[in-house]
Amino acid sequence: MKTTRYFDHVRMRPDRTIIRNEWIAEAIDHAIETRIQSDGRIEKRVFIKTVGRYLRVIVLEDGETVHNAFFDRGYTEKGQ
Repeated sequence: MKTTRYFDHVRMRPDRTIIRNEWIAEAIDHAIETRIQSDGRIEKRVFIKTVGRYLRVIVLEDGETVHNAFFDRGYTEKGQ
């Protein structure tokens, strides 16, 4: 998995260490929602059943380099 230096640094935070690489890959490959940010980065979300929360993954414009990943506290799926 390709990552930015920012991601490598932030990943060491206690609230981010529980995020598994498999979950990040799932968000990239099977997102329930994808959005292009104004800076060109791509936001992807996936629901992680084992945790019961939505994971938001931000990738660079190339669609594969992970810049950020965190559990999205306030997110609810559209239509719910």
